[in-house]
Amino acid sequence: MAVGSAAAGSAGGRRPQPQLDLQFLRRFGKIQAILFPRWSSQNVLMFLTLLSIALLEQLVIYQVGLIPSQYYGVLGSKDFSGFKTLTTIAAILIVLNSTVREACAHRGLERAKRDPMLKSLDQFICNLMYVSWRKTLTEYLHGYYFQGQVYYTLNVLREDIDNPAGQVEHMRTDRRLQSLLQTQRELMGKELWLYIGINTFDYLGSILSYVVIAIPIFSGVYGDLDPAQLSALVSKNAFVSIYLISCFSQLIDLSATLSDVAGYTHRIGELQETLLSLSRKHRDCESEAKTNWDFDNGPGEQTVLGDTAFLLERVSLSAPSSDKLLIKDLDLRISQGNNLLIVGNTGTGKTSLLRVLGGLWESTRGNIHMLTCFGPHGVVFLPQRPFFTDGTLREQVIYPLKKIYPVSGSADDERILQFLELAGLSDLLVRTGGLDQQVDWNWYDILSPGEMQRLSFARLFYLQPRYAVLDEATSALTEEVENELYRTCAQLGMTLVSVGHRTSLEKFHTWILKLSGRGRWELTRTERARRLPASEGC
Repeated sequence: MAVGSAAAGSAGGRRPQPQLDLQFLRRFGKIQAILFPRWSSQNVLMFLTLLSIALLEQLVIYQVGLIPSQYYGVLGSKDFSGFKTLTTIAAILIVLNSTVREACAHRGLERAKRDPMLKSLDQFICNLMYVSWRKTLTEYLHGYYFQGQVYYTLNVLREDIDNPAGQVEHMRTDRRLQSLLQTQRELMGKELWLYIGINTFDYLGSILSYVVIAIPIFSGVYGDLDPAQLSALVSKNAFVSIYLISCFSQLIDLSATLSDVAGYTHRIGELQETLLSLSRKHRDCESEAKTNWDFDNGPGEQTVLGDTAFLLERVSLSAPSSDKLLIKDLDLRISQGNNLLIVGNTGTGKTSLLRVLGGLWESTRGNIHMLTCFGPHGVVFLPQRPFFTDGTLREQVIYPLKKIYPVSGSADDERILQFLELAGLSDLLVRTGGLDQQVDWNWYDILSPGEMQRLSFARLFYLQPRYAVLDEATSALTEEVENELYRTCAQLGMTLVSVGHRTSLEKFHTWILKLSGRGRWELTRTERARRLPASEGC
């Protein structure tokens, strides 16, 4: 219960600002005890290795700093043997220094590699320490988090239930953690050699300038210059060479950033290409519908199809990336006034068929003609879990519209209130403080599953489309409430395409499409429809 009280206290007030006080020192000490449990632990050994490398790096940096003055001495005296020895030592020190230390940083933190004195091996060990520390702390916390009833106490704030899933969730979470850490280790191994190459080239420029100027000096081009004049020449040419090499080094440093840019470019490019392809396909479908079906010309079949939302001709479909056949050679016409109920066991393709109608999936074979547009005047889809935006109660009801529809001032308020009452949500107006009162909550957190579905029906009543596609949109409601909502849809003149399991839904529909799996299907009229005059559709 202490955890529940603490959670309630945190929710009721603002967290205090972290301070460097005694409590900080106590907590820091406890965390260090977890990270460094004993002297022989892996974390302790890595920390001592990192400390030794840092000390060695300072010694190497000092020796590298002495190289320019030594070059002035051997070049001024034209000591070729000393020049070769010094160049060899300098090359060794530079390679060692570029391998010794790279910034201790991790993705998401400020990358300290911008400091040229921090090089590769240091970063590699720091990243290994980060992974090891993360693994140690996470496994330690998981051990308590999934112990007994702690998992449910933190998530449900109840201790009076058993915890049969705690151990299972613990194993799954640890498995995901190990996969993440393994990916990070592989990435660090690849980055190590990249940074070694970059840092070696950066420091190599500091001696390359002296090697370049040494060629004309030892070949006798400047044989008439005294040591003082040679020193001035070396200083002048060294600056120019170092400047040019520095500019080129910046291009080399960009190679690490270039790989990131390439990744971003490919991801954005793929998204752009997909969006453009879908947009072109949508325009082609609209153009095809307008070309193939003229709703304004004459009587006959075209007049009948003018009241048609979807026309399916020998349509077969499978789930994406799957060869499992769900529906085979389906012929179906969904027309106004002919309500269709889609039934079948789980996995037979009920929701898949709705996704094909909505243009989210493509059929494996056959033609699908959408002859009515999506939107308030055409087709509106209601999923099992509705979508809500951040905003007022009015914005939830009128979604996806941005303005009231129709533009009628206070009359629109009356419509919304009426539809909220029909959906059984009159009390929601009191909880929100009004239609236009800004709320600071997440609608998914404040509403129960049943209230979410009621609010989606209030939205449907407000939009009043010609066709409503309901994908188990009343699964969280009682049969009595479901009947009231469907009865209101019928009174508002909507044609319904429903997916559901309750037999009580049959009385609100004209046709039943039963999906049996493996491509099999059966289309029949309902008992109620058989007693009525035959009508076209389906």
